[in-house]
Amino acid sequence: MSIRPRFAHRPVPAAPDPSTESAEMPWLLRAEGAGKSFGRTRALDDADLTVRAGEAVAIMGPSGSGKSTLLHVLAGIIAPDEGRVLLRGAGSTGGEDSEGAADLASLGDDERSSLRLRRFGFVFQQGLLLPELTASENVELPMLLLGYARSEARSRSAEVLGRLGLKGLGDRRIGRLSGGQAQRVAIARALIAEPSLVFADEPTGALDSSTADEVLEALLAAGRGADRALVIVTHDARVASRCDRTVRLRDGRIEASR
Repeated sequence: MSIRPRFAHRPVPAAPDPSTESAEMPWLLRAEGAGKSFGRTRALDDADLTVRAGEAVAIMGPSGSGKSTLLHVLAGIIAPDEGRVLLRGAGSTGGEDSEGAADLASLGDDERSSLRLRRFGFVFQQGLLLPELTASENVELPMLLLGYARSEARSRSAEVLGRLGLKGLGDRRIGRLSGGQAQRVAIARALIAEPSLVFADEPTGALDSSTADEVLEALLAAGRGADRALVIVTHDARVASRCDRTVRLRDGRIEASR
């Protein structure tokens, strides 16, 4: 598989000033009337949500309110039963509308998997890192799956780890890192392919407050940019307060967005 390298000499985009955030920013992802049921349980009901470039969006709500279901629908991990989720700039899928956006549910499994690898980055509460690999090897995986040479993947991994305060720790296995360091490795893995959207599901939930603050700072600084956005599911009001906008769910319905 031959892919032109995208990473060499590309400057890291600066995070936008939240005070300048406006509806004029281009949208990247849009859910329109998205609904999802599991048996008789209505997990998501008529959800409308637009995610714009440069913003961090927090998704909050009580347990069982549909937060993770909304995240999985937005990321194309599961398809909605009703409505649609549009991704702008999805590529040559043949299903783009006049704005160059494609409905994720209309794509085949292979196309959705490819988009998740190329366009989306994921950070989970437990990191889901491979303990038998080093920090650098964990971060390199998305680039290797995209067909890049190991040497380029290793170089890019070192660059991203360095930006996240982990310079010189790439050769350590995950078990030799602190919880905060391991979660920053997970963030580096999510960012290495320069995704348009980073999805984080309770990324600080397993950390103490001090470490959580450090990890959140790293995620916000790296996950938002002029051409990308960050979507975070969280129970923590402190995390939500650091985002540009908070979406609140209850019983599968979006109650408020500010």
